[in-house]
Amino acid sequence: MSVEPNSDLQLEIGYLLLIDVVGYSKLLVNEQVELLQELNQIVRSTPSFRNAEATGKLIRLPTGDGMALVFFRSPEEPAQCGLEIHAASKSHLHLQLRMGVHSGPVNQISDVNDRSNVAGTGINVAQRVMDCGDAGHILLSKHVADDLAQYRHWQPYLHDLGEWEV
Repeated sequence: MSVEPNSDLQLEIGYLLLIDVVGYSKLLVNEQVELLQELNQIVRSTPSFRNAEATGKLIRLPTGDGMALVFFRSPEEPAQCGLEIHAASKSHLHLQLRMGVHSGPVNQISDVNDRSNVAGTGINVAQRVMDCGDAGHILLSKHVADDLAQYRHWQPYLHDLGEWEV
């Protein structure tokens, strides 16, 4: 007797970058809108974002105080995009960002507006990774850091912070 899992879920690996404006809820509504517009402009101008979008391998999700970017080709994509965003945001000193990067299983779903969204442990863990950071930090899960550590050009960017319980 063969037992096969019966699931209509389409699991795939997502490479996630979550971005959060630090102190967002303490701002005036006008300031919140302005900062999100700046963040959107910065993110849209990065080569990593533009390349993934051009190939149809990117899902963009607003999160209220930031966004989630789900790439589908490589664990380098969200890390590279995070570095590009960080570099571009240095000229926007009032825009304090923290970012989290993780790769893991996600399911593409439709939200209440029939727009693309994702669910799954991949995005859940990426959120927890980001939550451990402060303004100016790009934190990577151990899984992503281990993948990138195998390449010389990522070595200068990786710093082991030890284990964090979330």
